[in-house]
Amino acid sequence: MVRQALNSRRVDRIEAVVVGASAGGVNALMDILPSLRADYPLPVVTVLHVMRGRQNQLVEVFRQRMALRVEEAADKGELEPGTLYFAPADYHLSIEEGGVFSLSLEDPVHFARPAIDITMESAADVYGARLAGILLTGANQDGAAGLAAIGAAGGLTVVQDPAEAQVAVMPNEAIRKRPPDLVLPLRDIRELLLALPA
Repeated sequence: MVRQALNSRRVDRIEAVVVGASAGGVNALMDILPSLRADYPLPVVTVLHVMRGRQNQLVEVFRQRMALRVEEAADKGELEPGTLYFAPADYHLSIEEGGVFSLSLEDPVHFARPAIDITMESAADVYGARLAGILLTGANQDGAAGLAAIGAAGGLTVVQDPAEAQVAVMPNEAIRKRPPDLVLPLRDIRELLLALPA
């Protein structure tokens, strides 16, 4: 089904993936990311809302469950294939020309820092049609504008089926702002990630 959906839409060669999530996001990410093999050829950048003042333990948690390399995005670090990156707690994460990370302490967006919108919008500027954006469960509208920017740049946009999401606000806001290419349950998003490098 997922391959048919991809074939029905012209998909340029995807070179990077950005995933955003908030409330319920850890469980959703656990459902879709551990299936990525050690030689997965794309960088996957994940932004998950983390409460201010709380240490981000996502890297350690996912390292224990994945064959793919898992790192925290570092300022001025280059995106590398075959790596899952997490945005650090309490920093906005942008992607600059040349595929380089940039961290900032600008004001929160939709009460969030890191904000999904900032990462997705900057990635859309750099990768255009070579970017896939995936938005999962969450309780506010962060990510809706970012995913719309990816769509406007010609990238592939995917939203978790709101009926399945632990919190449907974020998927519904994204669908309302700009209809995505695909609305999928987690099992199909997992299949999509595996199909993208083909």
